[in-house]
Amino acid sequence: MTSKNLARDEQTALLNLLRERFAENMQRHAGLKWADVQARLAKQPAALASLLAMERTGGEPDVIGRDESGAILFCDCSAESPMGRRNVCYDRAGQKKREKEKLPVAGNVLDWAAEMGIEPLDEDQYHELQKLGEFDTKSQSWLKTPEEITRLGGAVFGDRRFGRVFVYHNTAPCFYRARGFRGRLKV
Repeated sequence: MTSKNLARDEQTALLNLLRERFAENMQRHAGLKWADVQARLAKQPAALASLLAMERTGGEPDVIGRDESGAILFCDCSAESPMGRRNVCYDRAGQKKREKEKLPVAGNVLDWAAEMGIEPLDEDQYHELQKLGEFDTKSQSWLKTPEEITRLGGAVFGDRRFGRVFVYHNTAPCFYRARGFRGRLKV
């Protein structure tokens, strides 16, 4: 999906876009400075390729804080589940089942996220993201699902309705026009 080596003009355009988004949404990353973010990105050029993939698929990545180790966290902050990552099954087994039934599917969350170099949000991370704004009020996002659920053929997804965040279940082969997935990247 993306090359690990971005052209100089792509890097510049992406960094400018990320810096503008960072400045416009300070409530998502209080206490962080853009200079610190840019310094981290300079040390991890592969992260730029992942961020570009997030951007190109409609994720609108932005910094949402730091983790316990001090790594800077980027997350898809588009109002709705990224448009370019919808119509996907949860995993490869689900995708194969749909393809066997001759139903169109754009791929699966786990393979696509791995190709982009990001992690799908889990349930806790999704709830934390929802504290930073109102996301998925008209769409849904697949969430990283515990193995004990996927072993049984299921997967979980979330959305926000009626002022609350809901997490539901479905079978892994399901896909819907309004269901995609959000990712997270540590830098």
